[in-house]
Amino acid sequence: MMSNLMQDRVISAKYPVLVIILCACFCFYKYVLQIYPSIITDQLMSEFQLTGLGLGNLAGTFYYSLMISQLFVGVILDTCNIRWVTSAAILACAVGAIFFSETHNLLVAELARSLMGIGVAFATVTYLKLVSIWFPERHYAFISGLLATAAMSGAVFGEAPLSWFIGNLGWRECLCNIGLAGIVLTILFNAVVRDSSSISRQEKSTKGSRVCFQDILQVIKNKQNWLLTLYGGLACSPMAVFGGLWGNPFLQQAYHIDKTLAASMVSLVFVGLGIGSPLFGLLSSHIGDKRRVMFFSTLLSCAAVNLVLYCHPLPIWLLGLLLFVFGFSLGAFMLVFSVGKEFNDVRLAATVIAMINASDAVLDGITEPGIGKILDWGWDGRMIGGAHYFSLHSYHAALAVLPIYLLVAAWLLCFLKTTKK
Repeated sequence: MMSNLMQDRVISAKYPVLVIILCACFCFYKYVLQIYPSIITDQLMSEFQLTGLGLGNLAGTFYYSLMISQLFVGVILDTCNIRWVTSAAILACAVGAIFFSETHNLLVAELARSLMGIGVAFATVTYLKLVSIWFPERHYAFISGLLATAAMSGAVFGEAPLSWFIGNLGWRECLCNIGLAGIVLTILFNAVVRDSSSISRQEKSTKGSRVCFQDILQVIKNKQNWLLTLYGGLACSPMAVFGGLWGNPFLQQAYHIDKTLAASMVSLVFVGLGIGSPLFGLLSSHIGDKRRVMFFSTLLSCAAVNLVLYCHPLPIWLLGLLLFVFGFSLGAFMLVFSVGKEFNDVRLAATVIAMINASDAVLDGITEPGIGKILDWGWDGRMIGGAHYFSLHSYHAALAVLPIYLLVAAWLLCFLKTTKK
């Protein structure tokens, strides 16, 4: 009897970890789907006869649907069954990946990419919502930081390793297998995850569980939420745009390296962010002032990406170091969710997270095709392997938006209330 009781307690203690591991797998999956166009830019431009703007729009459909979905994700997860909603979201990602892998029609490819965007909109919010349900408050900043570690592991896999698989198997077969993996994850998530714990039940009993329109209006009226939202988009978008589409071809052009090495260099951005996020979570808990940590780390990231963009050629080891610093410094970005939780009622966690997360999707959806359009303006008509060849001068002009975003993000933090938790 005593042995069974102790075993139940061990299982109960380990269950939240299992829940978060599955949520982390969804975040890993999200970034594989987000990143893969960056390593097949030539194939996509050749297959669908795309210009720079056309490629940006194809990749951007992921962000357009993600952006629209973010308007509803928070409220849905705060009011509906997380297990079933998120399972459906993962399945949507998997189906989108399979459709994309099989089509030769641009419209179908865009619709498949949009379906992936709808699905992945739930990844970050689900993770952070379930952290608030299954873990005590004192662990929130650190475990939130681990989200980036999981997500950036997916981004790293979506660079050099996936590039290797695509080189050996072809991009269509690889993407189809990624879709099948998503179906397996859907089954596991639905079978294992539950969205109620003693912690969440206690919070509901003391604060009430219903989320109404007035609660959502309260979130929207909070000036601090808007500052966090704008900061989150401006700080995260440079990493997503550089790593998700335009960084790989830029590095090939500016540093005269092949596609696989360029993908390896880009993956260092995600390695840095994955390591930096939990460390900044611990650092902010020690220092107490999250705003100061976010401010200086954002400026450091801006300096690193400036050197990469405009001080080449650099030795490969220094290029790798700067890209790692670029990502590592952006690791403090994840603190934005912890700060948002401090400024709002815990019942509205998913709504606040979705609001902050939406700005990244908005800016990514605008910036990726915007950079493509600027590149098209500078195009001199040269083609290589059926794809447009863009000059280094065009890349310099188009990618200048990245350090500008980071500078504005740091400036916005000057108006944010100081946090001491």
